[in-house]
Amino acid sequence: MSRLLIAVWLAAGARAQDAQGIIEEVQKRSRVSSERYEGTLRVINARGKITEKRWRYDRLGSHGSSKAVLRFVAPAEVRGVALLILNHPQRSSDQWMWTPALQRERRIALQDRRTRFFGTDFSFEDLEERDVDQYDYRMEGEETLEGVSCWRIESRPRQTKSSQYDRSLLWVRKDHYVFWRVENHSRGALVRRVTYSGLENVQGIWTARTLEMADLRQGSRTLLRLEKLEYNLPMKDEAFTLQALRVE
Repeated sequence: MSRLLIAVWLAAGARAQDAQGIIEEVQKRSRVSSERYEGTLRVINARGKITEKRWRYDRLGSHGSSKAVLRFVAPAEVRGVALLILNHPQRSSDQWMWTPALQRERRIALQDRRTRFFGTDFSFEDLEERDVDQYDYRMEGEETLEGVSCWRIESRPRQTKSSQYDRSLLWVRKDHYVFWRVENHSRGALVRRVTYSGLENVQGIWTARTLEMADLRQGSRTLLRLEKLEYNLPMKDEAFTLQALRVE
């Protein structure tokens, strides 16, 4: 996503038929100094009930070393809840969540990263940024998805990377080197699927404006639409601190 899930699988270089080279090219083509968007989320549970949420997302820095703040702006019961994510190139991110009702922040422990983030189908881990060098890649072939020619690549986390997923399949569009689908597996079972759509050229960066995260164990899904998306805005490091997290 957006760095949220593309945010989610970004990575950098470029030998067309080499799996790691393809993922490196994905990262290279999406490289920006900062990013901001407003996200509209439609959460659809297993019974078909729909709830809507909105969050604001800011990100600063390079792949693997970036900082991000995600803050809910609606509805009222979640307004102000915020997540600070400090990404690292060689290990899992550091994360803190601020809850206005409790007037305190909580560090998200590694063992809690698999849990859902505030009623959405994104886990805390899904919201961190994943650098190319944290994974090993293997080419699995080619496939056409919705009329688009893609490479299908297997990704497995290296020992230095703590993850709830032991294997992921990545579909990368051949035309613009962007992710088109990601399937995450745990203990041999497919547990989450991310589908991308609405590809647009935003300030020279090909970006999927809509993401669907499906939790296949719960039978629910969340549609995230990136609105008012801008890249390379001036941002300050001080906006990505615990002190700033407490400020509404």
